Amino acid sequence: MKKTLLAAALAASMGLAAVAQAQWIVFDPTNFTQNLLTATRALQQIDNQIQQLQNQAQMLLNQGRNLKSLDFNTLSRLLATLSSTNQLIAQAQGLTFNVAQSQATFARLYPDAYGAGVSSDRMLQDAQERWRDSVAALRTATQMQSQSAQNLLSDQGVLSDLVAQSQGAVGQLQATQASNQLLALLARQAIQAQQLTIAQDRATALDQARQAATQARSQQVRSRFLGNGPQYTPQSVDFYGH
Repeated sequence: MKKTLLAAALAASMGLAAVAQAQWIVFDPTNFTQNLLTATRALQQIDNQIQQLQNQAQMLLNQGRNLKSLDFNTLSRLLATLSSTNQLIAQAQGLTFNVAQSQATFARLYPDAYGAGVSSDRMLQDAQERWRDSVAALRTATQMQSQSAQNLLSDQGVLSDLVAQSQGAVGQLQATQASNQLLALLARQAIQAQQLTIAQDRATALDQARQAATQARSQQVRSRFLGNGPQYTPQSVDFYGH
């Protein structure tokens, strides 16, 4: 009986040793380390791919922002203020701004000299028309100055809105469109300044031409007053017979 138990115990101990030896042979530290490094590299690659996808998504988002149009347009407001001065020019009375018509009218009303065949009534009518043209030109210039001052108030509002839109632009396209509208505002102001200069210069030129025509008329009137006969020669007079 004891021999049987001893044999069974010995067999059991040998079996446990074999199992332990088998378990030690299955676990390979080198292979485990390599597998761990491989899994780490795989995770790193996955992380890099995720980062690339995130970068691409951000790039697409930025492109979308850069292509987003600016939902703000001041063109109608700029054209409205420019139209106000254009209407004053179109409604200007007196000598027209049309080149052909102004040349014909100027040649008739502002001659270098009046001929002997022109009647005094005609010269008087021309003088009155020249005076009316000068007054009308000064009126137009004054009205355009007033209109320009009013347009400045509107320009201040447009400028404030455009600066706000430019600073709040979410992309390149919006910033470019806001900048273009700022340039349009500057262009409109330059056109208005040119219109005002034209009106002022026109008033000055007509007044100077009127003065020259008045001198020509005065020369003709003086010539007719003196006539073609012998001119009066002043002589001394002795009232007391001395």
